[in-house]
Amino acid sequence: MNSHGRAKVLMVQGTSSHSGKSVIAAALCRIFAQDGYQVAPFKAQNMSLNSFATPDGGEIGRSQAVQAAAALVAPRVEMNPVLLKPEGDRRSQVVLMGRPRAVASAREYHELKPRIWTQITSALDQLRAEFDVVVMEGAGSPAEVNLKDHDIVNMRVALHANAPVLLVGDIDRGGIFAQLVGTMVLLEPEERALVCGHVINKFRGDPSLLTSGLEFLHERTGVPVAGVVPFFNDIHIPEEDSVGLASDAETEGADAIDVAVMRLPHIANFDDFDPLRHEAGVRVRYVGRASGFGDPDLVVIPGSKTTVADLVWLRAQGLDGRITDARHRGTPVIGICAGYQILGNELMDPDGVESSASQTRGLGLLPTMTVFRRDKATHQVRGQVVRDAGLLGSCRGAEVVAYEIHMGETSGADSASPFVLQSRSQNEVDLPDGALDSEGLTLGTYLHGLFHNRAVRRSILACAGARRGLSVVSTEDDIDPSAEYDKLAALVRRHLDLDLVYRSMGLTR
Repeated sequence: MNSHGRAKVLMVQGTSSHSGKSVIAAALCRIFAQDGYQVAPFKAQNMSLNSFATPDGGEIGRSQAVQAAAALVAPRVEMNPVLLKPEGDRRSQVVLMGRPRAVASAREYHELKPRIWTQITSALDQLRAEFDVVVMEGAGSPAEVNLKDHDIVNMRVALHANAPVLLVGDIDRGGIFAQLVGTMVLLEPEERALVCGHVINKFRGDPSLLTSGLEFLHERTGVPVAGVVPFFNDIHIPEEDSVGLASDAETEGADAIDVAVMRLPHIANFDDFDPLRHEAGVRVRYVGRASGFGDPDLVVIPGSKTTVADLVWLRAQGLDGRITDARHRGTPVIGICAGYQILGNELMDPDGVESSASQTRGLGLLPTMTVFRRDKATHQVRGQVVRDAGLLGSCRGAEVVAYEIHMGETSGADSASPFVLQSRSQNEVDLPDGALDSEGLTLGTYLHGLFHNRAVRRSILACAGARRGLSVVSTEDDIDPSAEYDKLAALVRRHLDLDLVYRSMGLTR
């Protein structure tokens, strides 16, 4: 129990999606933690295919896991009680308190909201009972007038908690004054009263050129500008949305190890590849069409919420043939989660979990078969590399720390499994994972976060570069996520009026 009995709250809302709410919220989580408070993040409802497994096996949005790391606390399901994972046909899987509960259309989901709201408020109240500060995040915009009657994530949450709100706008997109003024105009009077400050995010240039605009904002809305946060690209925080992914046109650096990641329509957990992007001498491209495939040194098929639909898409784009041809020419291929399932011979769906197709032919690069099940596996895991061929040729015995989120069971590769899991959701186990072909050049695994393990990543890159005589550039250390949160907090401290923030929360610095 915290010393205050009920946590102080602050909410970060935005004028649009991708305005930077998640990053500002993460910065505030680290700032409050640095200032001596026990902090928890909270987002009532997250719509994202980027998810994460909590230590006890629940599933939440990746952005809340990132914010929990920034706050120096373990992620838990109360931090994101509702996660929507879009599927095809305008439907989403509804993950409630860490577990999948339904697959619903937008209309069906609206009908569920009265019951869901009770669990949202209960989760928030639980966090407020245990922590000193709760930093809440909204979703999209609070001024979507066609959605406000069904709101359970923006101003309704702020009103429930009587939370001061920072309203974040993205100046990099243009129209910042219209964004902020227009949002304020469309809010109800009691909602406008909660907005304590505007934040102009992703600013490039001379702040003095904004002076007249900031004065206009204050005069027009009655709300001060709490900060002008500059655009940055030297602080490494995981992206929440696939909007931030690089395109397949970014091909500079001919002497770099070229990693082609298939940009599946329902790509999930794409921060799996952040460690590759941060390696010197490595270029990561997201490929969405056959003409952009090129001649990569490593091909990766990532995770997906809808494996079968994305496999059909791969074929429609002609990327299936490009992948198999590349592998037959000696290019290594890796499949993560759904990508692992796609690499196999067959995908079976007797219960219609993934699609209406009961059987789908895979790419046939691994001798495996996947059967989709209704139960979802969500685990944090620890394990070990137990093969030493090809991609894993220099890392046998290395520890692997990762997580699983999948609804399929894959068989046919036990004798060739490259990994053994020793801990799963904090329980001791002895389970094989994945498959590695006889040459060691086709690897499939359910382990998200595989590339975050330095020894494994370096072994994979060394193998990928060998065909063109490229070697991995020697560096001493990986990026330290905690140090990145400290850098982010320092940047936001310099550019955000924290006195205003603390005062609005009724909190003492």
